[in-house]
Amino acid sequence: MEAKMITSDREVITPIDVALEDHWFPRVVGQVNDQLIKVAILEGENVWHKHDDEDEMFLIVSGSLRMEYEDRTVGLKAGDIHVVPRGVMHNPVADEECRIVLIEPASTKHTGDVISERTRSLEEQMR
Repeated sequence: MEAKMITSDREVITPIDVALEDHWFPRVVGQVNDQLIKVAILEGENVWHKHDDEDEMFLIVSGSLRMEYEDRTVGLKAGDIHVVPRGVMHNPVADEECRIVLIEPASTKHTGDVISERTRSLEEQMR
């Protein structure tokens, strides 16, 4: 799938500078092979969900994030990278505003098979 990217006149995109309007609304900023590169700002908690067929990679740009799993919690801070394995229930939580980069296959549904007010389609993420 060829992603329509946020356009920039720069060859370098700094995730902290990408204009984002809403929490939990990832925006596609690039593509590497079949993987989409997304940026987002998070605050509060998302929803418990899983991605049956895709792993997700989180890079924390600023702030901190807690990745809750059914059997443990992983604390992440700026500069940390964390991969959520496919098929594993998880819930990202940011007590304060957090900025992230996500790298995931283009086929990844934002909140897996769970639909909530936070769910965004790929088309919305590419605007």
